[in-house]
Amino acid sequence: MGSRFRHYLAVTTVSAFFLILLGVYTGKIGAGLACDGRWPFCDGWMGLFPATWPSFVEWFHRLVAMVVGFMILGAGIVAWRGDYDRRIRYTLVIAVVMLPVQILFGANTVLNFGITASMAHQIAAQLIFGSLVVATTVAYVTHGESENGGTKATGTAQA
Repeated sequence: MGSRFRHYLAVTTVSAFFLILLGVYTGKIGAGLACDGRWPFCDGWMGLFPATWPSFVEWFHRLVAMVVGFMILGAGIVAWRGDYDRRIRYTLVIAVVMLPVQILFGANTVLNFGITASMAHQIAAQLIFGSLVVATTVAYVTHGESENGGTKATGTAQA
């Protein structure tokens, strides 16, 4: 397995982690409420340009989610086109399949702000993140075993 794909998986996983942190902040300040039930639009000029800090945070969360979503989709495509471990391919399938579900849950948190909507959105995010962690760990573990008897695998697992 090439080091470029392993590194790409690692960057995608870290990006997803920071997206989750941004999502927690977005929910904490109630930024989705800036949209006032007008999803996918919010306040501001024609509903597209943020007029307030919460609106900016909501739009920024959406932008980062789009970028990370394309990164996850790209990882899934590369894994299935390449000759990668089946564990990597199948865990990335879970992440890719959950992307549209996560988008719908995100819309639901804006339209029906509440604990149930937020929990569904967070559970889907954790499932995607967990899938990325497994795929990245398998990529590094299988690489470490093939090169130097598992020492890299041990370090990756500890990290």
